[in-house]
Amino acid sequence: MSAIAQQAHNPVIFADVPDMAMIRVGNTYYMSSTTMHLSPGLPIMKSNDLINWQMVGYAYDTLTSVDAMSLNNGKSTYGRGSWASSLRYHNGTYYATTFAQTSGRTHIYTTKNIEKGPWKEVSFKPSYHDHSLFFDDDGRTYLIYGAGKLRLVELTADASGVKPGTTEQVIIENASTPSGTGGGLPAEGSQLFKVKGKYYLFNISWPRGGMRTVIIHRADKITGPWEGRVALQDMGVAQGGLIDTPDGRWFAYLFRDFGGVGRIPYLVPVKWEDGWPVLGENGKVPQTLDLPAGKGLIPGIVNSDEFTRKKGDPALPLVWQWNHNPDNSLWSVSERKGFLRLKTGRTDTSFVMARNTLTQRTIGPESAGSTMLDVSNLKDGDFAGLSLLQKNYGLVGVKVENGAKSIVMVNASSGKPVEVQRVPLSQKTVYLKAECDFRDRKDTAHFFYSLDGKAWAAIGDALKMPYTIPHFMGYRFGLFNYATASVVRPETGGFADFDYFRIEPKISGQ
Repeated sequence: MSAIAQQAHNPVIFADVPDMAMIRVGNTYYMSSTTMHLSPGLPIMKSNDLINWQMVGYAYDTLTSVDAMSLNNGKSTYGRGSWASSLRYHNGTYYATTFAQTSGRTHIYTTKNIEKGPWKEVSFKPSYHDHSLFFDDDGRTYLIYGAGKLRLVELTADASGVKPGTTEQVIIENASTPSGTGGGLPAEGSQLFKVKGKYYLFNISWPRGGMRTVIIHRADKITGPWEGRVALQDMGVAQGGLIDTPDGRWFAYLFRDFGGVGRIPYLVPVKWEDGWPVLGENGKVPQTLDLPAGKGLIPGIVNSDEFTRKKGDPALPLVWQWNHNPDNSLWSVSERKGFLRLKTGRTDTSFVMARNTLTQRTIGPESAGSTMLDVSNLKDGDFAGLSLLQKNYGLVGVKVENGAKSIVMVNASSGKPVEVQRVPLSQKTVYLKAECDFRDRKDTAHFFYSLDGKAWAAIGDALKMPYTIPHFMGYRFGLFNYATASVVRPETGGFADFDYFRIEPKISGQ
């Protein structure tokens, strides 16, 4: 193998892993990210080389059980839930923190064992936007937070709440100033680091007409004065912070908006000059990195699942997340061995308001997800199948109407769901597949079905997959079953059995 073949390539994760926070403990790196309205949430990933990552857990199962987080009473919290986290290791305890408009609170999760848990939670008001938790070496604990105008608040030593008697103070009046103050997205995404006695604060701004930009401020005291500069302005790669390796090298971890697949992580080498971290190679994000080669995102970030469980196995591997809080009485991997069973318990007006859609990330540059579905226990009005979840979603599934089953493709590219094609189904099982093409931001998907698992037929038309802010998330594969409210006498209690979900990092291009 040539030296080039052994190098890592950017993006280091071609999947939706935004708002990363990262720490190194000994020789091991840990990273947290944002998954908003999904459950469980605040994912924790582990790596030994900064390139190859695997899921090790979540800081919480349930952020809050309000109606919006559980898709109850017509409410949802798409694009909200928990936002940018902070990750720290201090005096033998790991801290993963987040904040949520959905709860109106700042949430602090702690554990002694970041890989196995359990995590304990405390939360307090208000919801401190894009905060960075910081344990100073004088024993004091702080949050820096805000957008544009950045503030500092002192917490109790154990970070369980705001320190009594403390007052919030503005430390930077307008953190966007280094990149220009002519509007756009104000500087946010604070991440604070202390290197050789100096404080370094990373932020992202988005000047009007420009691109996402990394800004760094530096100070000798946490209260300032702070001096700032633009640290990187290339390809919109921004928001993150600093990490060092055991052998003394430095990198910045950042992410890039990349259309329908979501916001994808990059690493950028860092050199120190005149007491400043200098990002990139001649101000550019390199394509290759002097780090071990990536081995792909399967099985560490996404993975196939045959739904077979041995004694002691978790019911669901960590690659899975529910769309909003699930109703745990309405799904099972044990009622029929080797199958995921999704049952209906109510009627829903739309796919995005239906509970218990089980999801995992799509991956780039291309990926395919497939399943085999047993539809023999669906009831009238039920709709079950395979989805690509975002606001402008696409589905292929089986719908029962007046006792007759049809394979249906629904396309919501326009923002509203349109049934594009239906094919009568006279057997109990059907194979379904979705293929996603994110090459050069093509952001297009196609759906297929098969009656025997061998010969595939295209169904419907191409799904255009834009990244929309209401959902604020890359497209995700989803397995779903819900009772529609479109039949005269809707019945609940039907169930769909999924034999497997298989993901591949390639498409047929049919």
